[in-house]
This record gives sequence, C-alpha cells and structure tokens, in this order.
Amino acid sequence: MQGKMVMSFLMVVLLITCLVGSGSAQGANNVRATYHLYNPQNIGYDLLRASAFCATWDANKPLEWRSKYGWTAFCGPVGPRGQAACGKCLRVTNTATGAQATVRIVDQCSNGGLDLDVNVFNKIDTNGRGHAQGHLIVNYQFVNC
Repeated sequence: MQGKMVMSFLMVVLLITCLVGSGSAQGANNVRATYHLYNPQNIGYDLLRASAFCATWDANKPLEWRSKYGWTAFCGPVGPRGQAACGKCLRVTNTATGAQATVRIVDQCSNGGLDLDVNVFNKIDTNGRGHAQGHLIVNYQFVNC
C-alpha cells in the first residue's frame, strides 16, 4: 500500500514538473517578420550607433556577446516586452521553407511581429518570397543564448 502511494506521489510530481516546464517555453506561430537595415557588421556591432532600444542596457556588453547572433527588433504577440526582452534570443523559422536562424533581441518594433536584420532575413528567405512580399511568415521560440 505504501509503495503505491509513493509511486502515485512521484507520478504527480512528474506531471507537475512537465506542466511547469512546458509553460516556460514561449513562442508564437505564423508571425509577420519584416527586415531592418541594422547591418551590425558595418557599425562594429554598436547598439548606440544603431539607435537600438536595448542600447541603454546592452551597449557595453562584450563584442562577442553583441556579435554572436543576428539582431532583431521584437514586438511579437508572445513574450516579454521592453527592457525584459532585451538580450533574449529567439529561434526564428521561415514557415514556407523551414530555414532557421537564432537572433538576439536588440530593439523594439511596432509591426506586431519581428523586424529582423536584413542579413538574417536574407539567410532564412531561401526561396525569395520574403523579398517579393516584403515580409516572411515565421514561427519563433525563445531559446537560451
């Protein structure tokens, strides 16, 4: 009897752990992604020169941190806003082709989705439809940087 109670307790703990873990993964599907001409490689990955919102908090991060991932402005339907979004990373997937890239949030936007650096946009626009339409439809998932 006691063994069954312990086993039931462990199963409940496992279930709760799974539910809590799945709630922490944030992302959204079928989000509009436009492109922005940050071109960070041309400005030394300088968030101040880019006039990026997150420069207030992240401009003095090491160059390795600022240059590790492509940049994006974030205003997606799911996830943190403002300063809380700064420095977080997203895995962005082009829904039409499956092409993916990891990007770091360095700015805010107002298009309801993402405003990817043009280099990232080009990388995942593998069929050219994004440029033809002026945007991509993407899925994004918050990931560890």
